[in-house]
Amino acid sequence: MADLRAFAMPKWGIEMTEGVVADWMVAEGVPFKKGDLLALIETDKITNEVEAEADGMFPRLIAETGGTYQVGELIAVLAGPGETPSDEEVDAFIAGFTPANTQVASKAAGNAPPTPRPVEAPKAAPAKAAAARIAADANISPAARAFAEDRGIDIAGIGGSGPNGRITFQDVQQASLPSVAVGGGAPVDLTPIGNALDDVYASPLAKRLAAQHGVDLAKLSGTGPKNRICKADVLAMVKPAADAVPVVLGRPAAGSSEIVRMSPMRKAIARALSHSKATIPHFYLRSKVRIDAMLALRAQAKAATGEAPSINDYIVRACALALIRHPDVNIQVHGDEIHRFGSADIAVAVATDKGLITPIVKQAETLSVSAISRTVKALADKARAGGLQPEEFQGGSFSISNLGMFGIDQFDAIINPPQGAILAVGAGVRQPIEIGNALAFATIVELSLSCDHRAIDGAVGAEFMRTLKGLLEEPSSLTA
Repeated sequence: MADLRAFAMPKWGIEMTEGVVADWMVAEGVPFKKGDLLALIETDKITNEVEAEADGMFPRLIAETGGTYQVGELIAVLAGPGETPSDEEVDAFIAGFTPANTQVASKAAGNAPPTPRPVEAPKAAPAKAAAARIAADANISPAARAFAEDRGIDIAGIGGSGPNGRITFQDVQQASLPSVAVGGGAPVDLTPIGNALDDVYASPLAKRLAAQHGVDLAKLSGTGPKNRICKADVLAMVKPAADAVPVVLGRPAAGSSEIVRMSPMRKAIARALSHSKATIPHFYLRSKVRIDAMLALRAQAKAATGEAPSINDYIVRACALALIRHPDVNIQVHGDEIHRFGSADIAVAVATDKGLITPIVKQAETLSVSAISRTVKALADKARAGGLQPEEFQGGSFSISNLGMFGIDQFDAIINPPQGAILAVGAGVRQPIEIGNALAFATIVELSLSCDHRAIDGAVGAEFMRTLKGLLEEPSSLTA
């Protein structure tokens, strides 16, 4: 009888309740090795890579590519290496599966897939007798202790992988797996496949995928930071037909409509912004700012170095300094509590093909404009590649949304809770203005500050905007 185990939807982070199987990287019935990439799981904001913890094979892939599944829900059946379970065995396992405790899974799994749940052995009597072997002061987690006692596993020979050698749930589970016979089979070529890729500027995962799928990295142009070849570049060559279908060509015929399911990110955006608009009393403060001095400063930087920060980078720097001067705007609102922050952690809205995401420039007041520029570019590249970590986009004390590059003159943004304010930035437009008693032309940017009236009064927001305008119109302090 085959030793079948569950491969369930993993849980990353406290708030995750469901995930999308973006792609299966192994086929049903094809053996894989420890460390092989098994699946890409898409959450609200990022795409996670699930690697094999041990050799094995999927006799049944249950989840469909693109399907959404709850945390702990069975998405595949896992078997050991060399096993060939019958369809009846797999069907019986699926019928008897019950979702695992997601709280335990979240603690034990981390960035790895949830620990496979072994089929309950028909002879479980020895498990209870072994409970006495685990001393009360044993360095073992509660979940691991319960698992070992239930299955009669002797922990004496188990080396703990947790802090200070603590035995974890995963350690005990791995010890419960049957031993794998070594030897036999065809000779294996041990020549390192990565040696030929040492000179290729690509991520380790991109090199591994290229080796698995026979992709020549020398023929690829990288889209990552500094033209580094990343996972998405290799996957585009593996599945050119699926990735090359332009969305615009699939528009509905005249008189018909098309139903498109929301992605997890789009649903998260919908929930957050609907809650924000329905529960937060917004008010808006608008101001016109002359940026000719900033443009001249930027031109000088470009002439000196060949490249220069964007206007948005200067705005991030100016907002950071203004937030430190006006801490009543540098806040989050949690119920009836207002949390003021000592540093300006500014979220910058980035548009991706899956929706809007706001990576955070942390302690922006301590960074130069050039450092902010490098940080924003790196975060934007990671956001568009789906590689942001939760700590890189969750939280923040203030947000900036800039649509000026799309030619939008002025707009009002919705607050990103629990933050208390967001700045909307329009395009720079040459306009005639009065300077003294003369008429002149200047480049004007329209700013709109959306404030949470529960925590920020109009006068407080107005003082912030006055400080911000002064910093932008006299930008010498931004480069000090």
